[in-house]
Amino acid sequence: MLNALDKELLEKVADLHEVPAGAYNIRKNNEGIIRNTTSNIDIVTKEDKPGIDVLIKPGTKNESVHIPVIISSTGLKDIVYNTFDVGEGSDVLIVAGCGIHNPGDNESQHDGIHEFFVRKGARMKYVEKHYAQGEGEGKRIMNPKTIINVGENATVEFEMIQIRGVDYTDRIAEIRLQKNAHFIVTERLLTDLNQDADSKITVELEGENSTAQIISRSVAQNNSKQRFYFNLIGKNKCRGHIQCDSIIMHNAQVFSTPEVSALHQDAQLIHEAAIGRIASDQLIKLMSLGLSETEAEETILGGFLR
Repeated sequence: MLNALDKELLEKVADLHEVPAGAYNIRKNNEGIIRNTTSNIDIVTKEDKPGIDVLIKPGTKNESVHIPVIISSTGLKDIVYNTFDVGEGSDVLIVAGCGIHNPGDNESQHDGIHEFFVRKGARMKYVEKHYAQGEGEGKRIMNPKTIINVGENATVEFEMIQIRGVDYTDRIAEIRLQKNAHFIVTERLLTDLNQDADSKITVELEGENSTAQIISRSVAQNNSKQRFYFNLIGKNKCRGHIQCDSIIMHNAQVFSTPEVSALHQDAQLIHEAAIGRIASDQLIKLMSLGLSETEAEETILGGFLR
């Protein structure tokens, strides 16, 4: 059911070289094609709309869920609504992401709406990667929306990664934190050619002693455009930090709008944003070691986005 192209896309977006162990649901060209559940993790097809419910039992430890999407035909528009219930006291890894190969001249698009309920005392790491390729002229579009409800004493680590090849993306993340909840999101984004990217992250710190950190790193090349909107909203005694760094190259454009909203006297919120070019002394140093200018640039960019 998985050909060589499918496996290449899965390796890019989910680091999978073969069908994974544990629970998984692989979706291809608008249909679920392979699924596995475990005694602690169940995956159920929604009845009212396309998508799945992932149910993780309380106390589940050291297990993973992989739910990648691959699109390998031109002209497809895929939309899914996935819901995750991460049981109290559990500790799990969830890997999603989408890979598009568009060989034709029509648009191929994937919209994924993921909502998470991370229960009291649970820990979740969620990794979402996007990648696109294809020799056709058709656009490759991805619009992920992620909603995460972080319960009392719960911890969530969220990685948002766009590797290469996506012509347009509108990325939305909405996070709500309860008492003593902790959240960190790391965003890495690369655009080139004439690609366009919007990223909107809103974190509401509702519970006492909740903490949040937003780290965004991006590279904009050629004629691409990036727009970032970050907002930390402190509704209780809490701490939050936004750090946004971008490298701009060629004729690209980057717009960054960090915002903090303190609605409580004990909310401590910080934002930082920096946009600049590759430092010439870094290029010179690497070129003195024998690298070409292009190789030196790639080395610097790879380290920056790591």
